[in-house]
Amino acid sequence: MINYINALKTSWYISPPWGQIIPPIEVNLLERVYLKTTRTFGYCSGVQWKYECWLYTVICGDEIVHATEHQIIGTGQLEPLTVQKPAFALGQKVILCSYGDDTKQRLILGVVLVDKFWFYLVELISPTLAETPTILNRFSLLGEKSLVRVNV
Repeated sequence: MINYINALKTSWYISPPWGQIIPPIEVNLLERVYLKTTRTFGYCSGVQWKYECWLYTVICGDEIVHATEHQIIGTGQLEPLTVQKPAFALGQKVILCSYGDDTKQRLILGVVLVDKFWFYLVELISPTLAETPTILNRFSLLGEKSLVRVNV
């Protein structure tokens, strides 16, 4: 029975939430964007799969704004790259370096630049069937050193 549970968990973690084909990204990381809602310019510092769509993190001066593809317009201009490119790509399979006895293979569901370092969104905990009284965030941002590339 334990092997069936582990197989189900492994299948869950490496099954893309967007289905068979990854939806296109509206703007590139570090691309200058126009925010329709605030009528300001900023740059895309991250993208993550949330609420069944891509959610973009946009830096506007000292403010961080989250926007959907319908709220931003890409300009095609990239901010000068002062950091290395991200080590992992959206949808890529990785292994968690250390995370208990649970299955460790995951998918990259987001990439975010924070203080000149790239962080990667992965699902740490599978959903539960029973409602829990406490709200548990199943997702976490992890640094590059916490993940290992899966060679296919």
